Amino acid sequence: MPTYTYECPRCGRHKELFHSVNAQPDVFCEKCGERMRRLIGAGAGLIFKGDGFYATDYANKGKAAHSRQKQDKKNASEKRGDA
Repeated sequence: MPTYTYECPRCGRHKELFHSVNAQPDVFCEKCGERMRRLIGAGAGLIFKGDGFYATDYANKGKAAHSRQKQDKKNASEKRGDA
């Protein structure tokens, strides 16, 4: 379940609640009793680690191939005496 942040328009207090996406609870400020409004949040970032994800498998293959090509060119130029 996502975390939602609510703010009181009268006193500015904040409150965080866990509830489903479809739920629309009536949230009232504990200090002044005013109805709180839900704020738009940035959300949480996800990090995928382990086998089968682009960041760990496919992205690194391209970097390794590029690095290998650069090393091959360097070795070839050293053999020719260009360096």
